[in-house]
Amino acid sequence: MSLNVLWLQSGGCGGCSMSLLCADTPDLPGALEAAGVNLLWHPSLSQAGGAELVDLLERCADGRQRLDVLCLEGAVLRGPRGTGRFHRLAGTDQPMVHWVSRLATAARHVVAIGTCAAYGGIAAAGDNPTEACGLQYDDDRPGGLLGPHFRGKDGLPVVNVAGCPTHPGWVLDTLMALAEDTLAASDLDPLARPRFYADHLVHHGCTRNEYYEFKASALSPSQQGCLMEHLGCKGTQAHADCNLRLWNGTGSCTRGGHACISCTEPGFQDPGHPFHQTPKVAGIPIGLPTDMPKAWFVALASLSKSATPQRVKDNAEADHLVVAPPVRRTRLR
Repeated sequence: MSLNVLWLQSGGCGGCSMSLLCADTPDLPGALEAAGVNLLWHPSLSQAGGAELVDLLERCADGRQRLDVLCLEGAVLRGPRGTGRFHRLAGTDQPMVHWVSRLATAARHVVAIGTCAAYGGIAAAGDNPTEACGLQYDDDRPGGLLGPHFRGKDGLPVVNVAGCPTHPGWVLDTLMALAEDTLAASDLDPLARPRFYADHLVHHGCTRNEYYEFKASALSPSQQGCLMEHLGCKGTQAHADCNLRLWNGTGSCTRGGHACISCTEPGFQDPGHPFHQTPKVAGIPIGLPTDMPKAWFVALASLSKSATPQRVKDNAEADHLVVAPPVRRTRLR
């Protein structure tokens, strides 16, 4: 039996749908069909609209149409003053929060597509005049629209496929796991993200790791060195497999010369400093690797810098390889 999936968009840019549509699979509908996923409706892929769509939503909400997964992309807009009337679903005069709440209680599973739907994301940045939040989180605090105790009919909390935008592989793998009934609560991390990607760090597989080990840092985004010390990279803190599961099979933020801004984490949108700068105290970055004590980092960084090969120093501040590793007859012992 196919997994019936309804995909709605709320307060966001549509970037997660764009990411999915740009997936490296040549036939997204075919991939979904092969995985047993039946897309009831998607704003970019479906022809139905107007009264036909409203009828589908009503049938899903009252149980006449089986709804296995409700996917929401974009933050929930609760304003003004909790009424939700900043965002009304066209043709219904009802706030989107009304529809999401009704459909969530009817669905076997609820999936937040992207960091906005999961935690509020960019839509909740700054003063948050629209009162944007996630489905089950308000930033990193349990709550959101559905509340901390919400569970889908099959017992799972909202599954947070966080990312800004989210990786298409994370979405497809999550839907496939739900279709196979193999996603359990133990497969979600403490922020309800699927552990198959959230148990990794962006740092894992980064092509700049040699520079990180020697603390040989880039001074501008065009250079090859580590981006952590000066350019705001949070790859040692961000939970995602971006450098193991490359985007479109080829790239990631760090491979493109840009620092990781930790977009899978709640609150990434308000770091308190420019994204391209690393805040420091006494010359030491505030944001250290997730499980490294500061004293250890300082000691290891000092030792690493004193042992940095000249080749690594020269390459770190260049925009291309200027000194190749020496060739020696080592017999590889």
